Amino acid sequence: MMNVAIVAGGDSGEYSISMLSGRQVDQEIDRNLYKPFLIEIKGDEWTCNIDGISYPVDKNDFSLRLLGDHVHFAVVFNAIHGTPGENGRLQGYLDMLGIPYTSSDVTTSALTFSKAFCKSVVAQYGIFTPHSVHLFKRQQEKIATLAHSISIPCFVKPNNGGSSVGMSKVTSADQIPAALEKAFREDEEVLVEEFIQGRELTCGVLRTQGEVVTLPVCEIVSRKEYFDYEAKYTKGMADEIVPAPVSQDVSDECRRISAMLYNLLNCKGIARFDYIYTKDKFYFLEVNTVPGLTEASIVPKMIAAHGWSYTELVTRLLEECI
Repeated sequence: MMNVAIVAGGDSGEYSISMLSGRQVDQEIDRNLYKPFLIEIKGDEWTCNIDGISYPVDKNDFSLRLLGDHVHFAVVFNAIHGTPGENGRLQGYLDMLGIPYTSSDVTTSALTFSKAFCKSVVAQYGIFTPHSVHLFKRQQEKIATLAHSISIPCFVKPNNGGSSVGMSKVTSADQIPAALEKAFREDEEVLVEEFIQGRELTCGVLRTQGEVVTLPVCEIVSRKEYFDYEAKYTKGMADEIVPAPVSQDVSDECRRISAMLYNLLNCKGIARFDYIYTKDKFYFLEVNTVPGLTEASIVPKMIAAHGWSYTELVTRLLEECI
């Protein structure tokens, strides 16, 4: 039976959500095929809890030394949202050890984790993106001027991060300083992005058995002003409608763009592409290369609508990277 390390946790504001994703994968994995080990990564502490005993991971070869057993892993299921699992750092480490993993590689992960750089690349392929300004904490003298160059209302958010942690919607100029301070607490880089009124659509894509598969499109309707952390993870605060109540043409176009970007960005594993749809145009927002896999997450809803079980998704992702 194949040993699988399910890595979760990480060093960002998405730690708790990542742990929930990891536990869900651990619960749903096919134990007739795989022997899972849930590994929690937090800073320098990499541990695996087995029967109440916490075992440290040997980082020299990414293994576990249990009582009378030295466990090596054939594959890693990456469930870390944020750093170090979504920005390429963990991938580089695993590449050096020759251990395959379920997410995108170092280059793709690093590129897509930066919302600003990713949007710049996507725009070169003719896809619309909202106007934005990329700010760096070290350039304090430029921040105020650049931040006010985007029309209001706008969004202020960490450039490298997810789950809407540190994000604010700004509706008046006097709100910008507080929004910048909030975002800079999470990241050294901040994105100030124009607000586009429209429908929020998202599409999951994966490669399985050599074929790129697009999942049913989801529409997100937040009960709050926008789809923030609370709306994402508090039951009843948002409707995530799968399949989205849009025409077949709109759904097909969303899936076509998502599959195209999946290939052009060289994504691997499961990725989720987010858009604002308005006036017959799709505006690309970001791609999540390690999307949430909790019970409340969007991808499991897409998988169910596609006709697969959660267990089948996990099996397909593992089979594809081995």
